[in-house]
Amino acid sequence: MSKLDKTIVVGVIGADVHAVGNKIIDYALTNEGFKVVNIGVLSSQEDFINAAIETDADAILVSSLYGHGEIDARGLREKCVEAGIGEILLYIGGNIVVGKQDWAVVEPKFLDMGYNRAFPPGTRIENAVEDLKADLGV
Repeated sequence: MSKLDKTIVVGVIGADVHAVGNKIIDYALTNEGFKVVNIGVLSSQEDFINAAIETDADAILVSSLYGHGEIDARGLREKCVEAGIGEILLYIGGNIVVGKQDWAVVEPKFLDMGYNRAFPPGTRIENAVEDLKADLGV
């Protein structure tokens, strides 16, 4: 069991194959003491949900770097609710929209879609880890 006793599911959603950022997130969370379940790239919403259910996860961290996160990630909260894990902490980050858009416009879209937090491109992993710890109370 990890020192924090919290399980986090990480992966890259949709047809995105950007694996490096996902590995960095996995490494950073593991070093902080989280149990990390990395489902890898090309992951469907159902892959995230199934992994969260199978591991009794505390949070799902969705990555997307190819700009289609808004399309790929829409409806994930509703599917979590349908699967009985509606209260799970849900984060998304990366290059999650097509083109350069004002973050002040982008972030509310994802919060309205049920994500607890959304992180813009260039977010330092250390900042996301601190937010995760605060949200999980560890």
